[in-house]
This record gives sequence, C-alpha cells and structure tokens, in this order.
Amino acid sequence: MRHTFIFVGLAGALCCVVNTSSANEWSGFAALEYRGFAHAPLYAEQHQSNYSALLQPEYRYRPENSKDTFTFIPFARLDQHDAERSHADIRELAWVNVHDDYEWRLGIRKVFWGVTESQHLVDIINQTDLVENFDAKSKLGQPMLNLALINTWGTLDLFVLPYFRERTFLGTASRLRSEPIVASDLAVYQAEQGRHHLDYAAHWSKSFGDFDLGLSHFMGNSREPRLLPGINGSGAPVLIPYYDLIHQTGVEFTAPTGSWLWKLEAIHRTGQATAYTASTAGVEYTYSALFGSSADLGVLFEYLYDDRGAAALSPFQDDVMLGVRLALNDTQSSDLLFTLIQDRHSTAHMFNLEANRRLGSNWKLTLQARAFAGIPSVDPLYSMRQDSYMELLLARYF
Repeated sequence: MRHTFIFVGLAGALCCVVNTSSANEWSGFAALEYRGFAHAPLYAEQHQSNYSALLQPEYRYRPENSKDTFTFIPFARLDQHDAERSHADIRELAWVNVHDDYEWRLGIRKVFWGVTESQHLVDIINQTDLVENFDAKSKLGQPMLNLALINTWGTLDLFVLPYFRERTFLGTASRLRSEPIVASDLAVYQAEQGRHHLDYAAHWSKSFGDFDLGLSHFMGNSREPRLLPGINGSGAPVLIPYYDLIHQTGVEFTAPTGSWLWKLEAIHRTGQATAYTASTAGVEYTYSALFGSSADLGVLFEYLYDDRGAAALSPFQDDVMLGVRLALNDTQSSDLLFTLIQDRHSTAHMFNLEANRRLGSNWKLTLQARAFAGIPSVDPLYSMRQDSYMELLLARYF
C-alpha cells in the first residue's frame, strides 16, 4: 500500500509539472475485447465467454530547449466475469535525461530485450502480467534507475531495481488458469528483504555491420517463481510462488543474410534449485513482393530447448515452432502471424493466430486465436486443455 501512495504521488507531481506548459502530448487507446472459448469450462466458476474494456492513455512532456522528457502511461482493464483480470497498473511514469553519449532514466519503465518469436528468455527486467495474456509478453511497469552509456564500442545499460513486482496470476473464475490455482498472497522470498531487495542488471549491445549482438547479466529476485504445492487458509490445495535469488547471463543475436534472418536467445541461470541453460534459436526467410504484389511472406522456424527437461518451469523444454508471417504492406497495415509449437516427445501442440488491420485513421481491429491439442496429463498445459479460444479487440486510438 505504501508503494501505491508513492506511485499516485509521483503521478500527481508529474501532472502538476506538465500542466505548467503547453509543450505536451496526449495519445493512447481505449478498447473493447471479446473472448470466446471453443469448449465448455472444466470448472464451475468459469464462463464460456466474456467481455472486457481497456484504457491506456499516454502523456509525454518535454520542456522547450530541454534535454528532459517526462512520460506517464497508466493502464486499466475491467473484465465482465474475472475479478483477477480487472486490474490497473502504471506501465510507465518516468523522467529521461538525454545527452550525446549518455542517458539517465528514472522512474517506472518498461525495458524489452529479445529477438525470437516464440518466447523471450533474456527479457528479465519487467515482471510478466500473466492475467493479460498467456503468451507472457505483457509486462508490468518496473521501478528503476537506469544509466545508458553510448559510445562507438556499443551501448551499455546499467540498472538498479529497488522494488520487486510479483507476477500476476489467474484466479478460480479465470480460463487458462492452473490447477490448483496460484495463491499470490502466500508468496515466499528467499531474500530477507522480500520485494524490497535491491536487484541489479547490465546489458551491452552493439551492431557489427548488419549483425546485432546483446549480452546481459541480472542478479536479484527471479521474475519467474517456482510454484510449490501448499494449503491456503481454507485448507484447499494451492500453488505457492517462491521467488529465488538468481544470477542470469543472457545473449541475443540476429544476423540477416539476404532474405534470411537468423536469431538466437540463450540464458544460463543459477540459484533457482539447479543451474540450467535454455535457448531459442531459429531462422526466418522472407519472400518479398509475393506474386508481384506489395505483400511480404515470412516463413519461420525456431527450436526451444531447456536442459532441465520435465523439471523446467516452462512447458517448452524440447519443442519446435513453425510459422508464417504475412504483411500486406497496405494503407491499413494489415498483417497476420500463424505459428504451431509441437512438443518433440509427446502429442502436445499449440496453435496461435494473430492478425491486425487498421480501420480508417483511428481504429484498429485485432484478432487472436489460440488452440491446445493432444495435451498429456503430465504437461504443464494440461489444465488448459479445454481453453482454446478466439479473441477480438476493437481499439480507438487518440
């Protein structure tokens, strides 16, 4: 609660600053979402379909003749049935001071590292907002102090992360939930300071001609908790998040060669039970000007590996992803991505479809569909075997 007051106070202070000048910019979007499931729910508390409303305004302010920029991006969702999905967050509330060879960044921010399509192993700064999407690509805002050093030898980002955000998990009324559910209120930390433990990270990146290389190291509370069996206050079985203190070293690499784009993400992590290595490697081949049109078609292949095998926290320990990406390159920015992830040792496979199209100058329609098939009882995705769904999002940008 104390940190909630701090966030609100920072937001109020920022608004006071930005209102003193006309050098500011509003943008963002409001949206309505429909999610419908192909099968009846496994649990009585769940529903066949639901609606929700989203709002994400963005405020940016830069004083005239200043090197400073202020950004405020709140987010809120109101869900028809699912209390866990009805939530709000400050995605960004930050000050950035820019110079020729360095930048200071202070506040709540989002930082992304990663190059592959199927998963982002190296992306560890921000916590996953799992109630937003199963694909773990939605992130919570992270309080930080970040110094970026920019030179001919590359860009070095140094991070101090003073406050830890716990992962959000779905509840009893949620589709795509675990069984048993995760009891976030019973979370346990290895660090004595808990969520107040100081975490640190560094990331170096450089382009070598067309090749891009990134190296990173993180030390602190793991963003990915182990889920331990336990009992809640009512005597019901639950999964209890346990946040280990970890060290993680990562690398990301892209290499374009003609129509080919080679990609790699790999990490080595210690401190989370046993040390392990995981990687995602793949390639994308693009057919430009397909059949003489303005459209581009990409064919994707990725291999997902985790040397912990069945003990991995992720369901993707030895899997193959195949996909196609279609960009029409039209005035409506129409695009489509279809992927299939197949487990190499079982019948489990997951389909994913994402499509986007602008409607006029201010509207955008997004379709997402995800299907699970052949999921064995020992697979981490077994509790979602009835949760194949289609989602439509209509957004109004301003």
